[in-house]
Amino acid sequence: MIDKILLAGVMLLLTLSLVMSYSLSVYTVEHFNYDNFHFFIRQGMFIFMGFSIMVFLSKLNPDKWLVFVGLSLFFFSFIAMLSMQLLPASLVHAVGGAKRWIRLGPVSLAPVEFFKVGFVFFIAWSFSRKLLNKTKMTFWDELKSYMPYLIVFAVAVVIIAVFQKDLGQVVVLGATLMVLFVFAGSSKKFFFSIISIVFAAFIGLIFFAPHRIARIKSWWGTVQDGILDFLPFEAIQNLRIEATKEPYQISNSLNAIHNGGFWGEGLGNGQFKLGYLSEVHTDFILAGITEELGFLGLVFVTFTILLIVFRIFKIASKVQNPMYYLFSIGVGLLISASFALNSYGISGITPIKGIAVPFLSYGGSHIVAACIAIGMVLMISKKVPRDEKGNIK
Repeated sequence: MIDKILLAGVMLLLTLSLVMSYSLSVYTVEHFNYDNFHFFIRQGMFIFMGFSIMVFLSKLNPDKWLVFVGLSLFFFSFIAMLSMQLLPASLVHAVGGAKRWIRLGPVSLAPVEFFKVGFVFFIAWSFSRKLLNKTKMTFWDELKSYMPYLIVFAVAVVIIAVFQKDLGQVVVLGATLMVLFVFAGSSKKFFFSIISIVFAAFIGLIFFAPHRIARIKSWWGTVQDGILDFLPFEAIQNLRIEATKEPYQISNSLNAIHNGGFWGEGLGNGQFKLGYLSEVHTDFILAGITEELGFLGLVFVTFTILLIVFRIFKIASKVQNPMYYLFSIGVGLLISASFALNSYGISGITPIKGIAVPFLSYGGSHIVAACIAIGMVLMISKKVPRDEKGNIK
């Protein structure tokens, strides 16, 4: 028996995504002279495809199919990310010189969304075979054991952060990998050593990209007063920079959230989607939802995301197979990290990273990839011990 609560939570968010893709895309539809139902129909197709795959995967036996599905996802998406840099412009959709999407007829595929799920599975599969049953290792033994995974991650960082210029996805993957190291039994010394190296590499990726430096300065200029005023040290005040005008996206996002109040303006009545907040049905969908459905709508979304993550972690805690355990944890981390990065970005707490809200933002690749991940977790949930009423013990 699959976890029906997890399935219900995902269905709620997918349904809300379909509704908001129609409500929030009004300005974009008019601007590009699309049909009124352009985004609604396309998102409906993506959701139908993702949901169908999710249900299909949930019916499979994980002992027979999980490894095949997970490793296929990892290798094919990895090859796609490598090869897309060599494909001609007619087959690749590029933005700002960054090749992120492969054209497949009328739709574009973002391999990185599928790679995240495949990478987490590869880590879980490999860790369960090589590391979980080992006795206590020295630091250098740990380094040798984990090095292949760090190399794969480093290659992924180069492809995603350098060629695709998408540092946000690297942050999500890196955070997930670091936590999986902990659950795989790495020592504190090794963990903090790797964290230090990753942090240094992260800083390097920022300082070698002028557009990222500009984005950081713009963000810091808007939040520095609220942070530095609490710090009495004189030397710290040297970190102040000349405050620039608040980025219009963040400003309008905050205004949309504020305009929604507690109850919201009502479905379809949002004002900031009318050209003030671009891409409101994608990266800024939480701001659009909050304006139209209010604080209550945001609470509903947050609670549903937390419910989904909780059910995934509960499945992980009860399942006996270590590979199932690590993969379920990894999927829960991917969802929670993506939601946190997006919500922090639209509220100005951190710089905007262009991370989609799981199951909500418009877009086929992340919807289908997220549904595949949930389908694999639902497949695993059938192996969880249950009581006579079918509840997880």
